[in-house]
Amino acid sequence: MKISIIGTGYVGLVSGVCLAEKGHHVVCVDLDPAKVDQINAGRSPIHEKGLDELLRKHCGGNFRATTDLHAAVLDSEISMIAVGTPFDGDEIDLRFIRAAARQIGAALKDKPGYHVVLVKSTVVPGTTSEVVLPLVEETSGKRAGRDFGIGMNPEFLREGEAVQDFLYPDRIVLGGLDERTLDVLEELYLPFPNVDQIRANPRTAEMIKYTANSLLATMISFSNEIGNLCASIPDVDVTEVMRGVHLDKRLSPILPDGNRITPAFTTYLEAGCGFGGSCFPKDVKALVAHGRKLGRNMRLLDAVVEVNIAQPGAMMTLLAGHFDLLEGVRVTVLGLAFKPGTDDIRESPAIPIIMELLARKAQVTAFDPVARKEAEKHFGDGALDYADTLHEALENAQAVLLLTRWPQFDRLPEMLAKHSKQPVLIDGRRVVNKNSVERYEGIGLGPGDRKFVVAS
Repeated sequence: MKISIIGTGYVGLVSGVCLAEKGHHVVCVDLDPAKVDQINAGRSPIHEKGLDELLRKHCGGNFRATTDLHAAVLDSEISMIAVGTPFDGDEIDLRFIRAAARQIGAALKDKPGYHVVLVKSTVVPGTTSEVVLPLVEETSGKRAGRDFGIGMNPEFLREGEAVQDFLYPDRIVLGGLDERTLDVLEELYLPFPNVDQIRANPRTAEMIKYTANSLLATMISFSNEIGNLCASIPDVDVTEVMRGVHLDKRLSPILPDGNRITPAFTTYLEAGCGFGGSCFPKDVKALVAHGRKLGRNMRLLDAVVEVNIAQPGAMMTLLAGHFDLLEGVRVTVLGLAFKPGTDDIRESPAIPIIMELLARKAQVTAFDPVARKEAEKHFGDGALDYADTLHEALENAQAVLLLTRWPQFDRLPEMLAKHSKQPVLIDGRRVVNKNSVERYEGIGLGPGDRKFVVAS
């Protein structure tokens, strides 16, 4: 099939390249000529495992990028809207969605034949039917259901694993205005055999995406709430508590042969310094705001957000226990991306932690394997120092805050062992064995289970 995708961000570019890998002919549209040129040269503007290789494989073949939205729509059977939907504090910002809908409609005015307009962006229930549909009708002069189809097809992509998640999905949600639209979407996903599919209306498809993300965010905040309680109970370690919880066979089933399955979702039931990224914080807040508009007080999800906002403070509390004042203290922050495998620092716990360290006049050095450029854009020049290597980051550090689960940090115990004067390691992800370093603190580690007494 011929597909046009409006937007070359995280969702649009990954979706486009992966659909090309599955045999479709894809053109991605972006307003920025420089970005389009970069993509057509086979260089991805985002860091995502496996994306560069697929981009180089299909560029010039069944994948390309362009600035010409009108031509892209005319030369395709399906147009996907994959633009950003930022949250402004009260609701998601639909400026880019509206603009894309109008431009697609204007192109459809000049196009004979049936065409499907598909929303890929994450939008609150009702957006596809109440915002996108009437705008396309207005600008095209055509009728939805008769001249064109309207659908919603949410993505379930984990940053760092997005290519694999798209090529090997656990589910495909097809939200369509009518059966004809749904049939086109089924044809689009024919190259994905043996994958569970859900055919639904657009509102249900929109709600599935928000519900899925809100569930995972709730699991993380629940785990962090338990971790904070464990930190106040003598001789209790949240990692041991959660290990015991995970062994519930409803969470990790035991097969007839006696082997146990450990589902990937149990990683969300681990305490840490908070979740970030472009999805969880925005989507939970947006769903809370949407519920409020409908007269529904989303008390549980409100608490999920509150716990997450407060969680970076737990790291600062642990750090402050070792120094009377932080002014002049040499603090190394390991990890700027909100998770490993990406250069995305949006809503990363590293941001409020670094801002607080700077406010307290600590000497901050940061290291991240891929997210340095994004951090430099955010913090500006001279606000903090950046190390080029992990070895350099640890030099002369008095305290080390581990904030991202990068596999490169697995070497911390052996590297710290070589230091004559040991910094305190504060593990915000509980990935380092607490007995493997001389001075260790961690989220969810109760008094008495620590290896030394901290200052009062």
